[in-house]
Amino acid sequence: MGFQGAATRERILREGLDLLTETGLSGVTLGALAQQAAMSKSGLFAHFRSIEEVQIELLDHMAEVSAAKVVGPAMLAAAGLPRLKALVNNWLGWTTKAGLRGGCPVAAALFELDDAEGPVRAKVLAMEAYWRGLLTQLTHQAVELGHLRADLDVAQFVWELCGIYLSHHVSRRFLRDPRSQKRAQAAFSALLDRSRSNKEENH
Repeated sequence: MGFQGAATRERILREGLDLLTETGLSGVTLGALAQQAAMSKSGLFAHFRSIEEVQIELLDHMAEVSAAKVVGPAMLAAAGLPRLKALVNNWLGWTTKAGLRGGCPVAAALFELDDAEGPVRAKVLAMEAYWRGLLTQLTHQAVELGHLRADLDVAQFVWELCGIYLSHHVSRRFLRDPRSQKRAQAAFSALLDRSRSNKEENH
């Protein structure tokens, strides 16, 4: 693929990601994407072989944007609780911070594809597993450094943390509650308060 072809593909992915955040995976059709990218369906087929390939590529592109806007900056924070808090703060409402028009495609896909099968669902499942694995890793680090309780049930902590995120997503996107961010932050603070070690509480 030449430079012009690569630039066109990048533009399709950029425009398509905005469409994905607004409409979900079901809204990313070849017709809708062609209109969004101001090109023909045949032009799209020169870059992608199927709508499933388009959706998976868009999810990969979303992961790149998330890595740059959410994960990368958080990793600059000190290890342990500061890093975990930075990641969660970046994560909540991350699409708006990244300049995207809609909400988190993976959060939406967890509901959209819950009864589906196929490669797109498998991709979302792998992305969700990676993310929960990262949260688990950072939570374990916070425990090891004495920031969170030594007897903390890390799996339960991550489960509740993901619940806060999904509740924030629904409240912000569907209910359009302007207090979504504040309520999510309050819920995360309460979860941390229940999970802190005595050593951390005394600091």
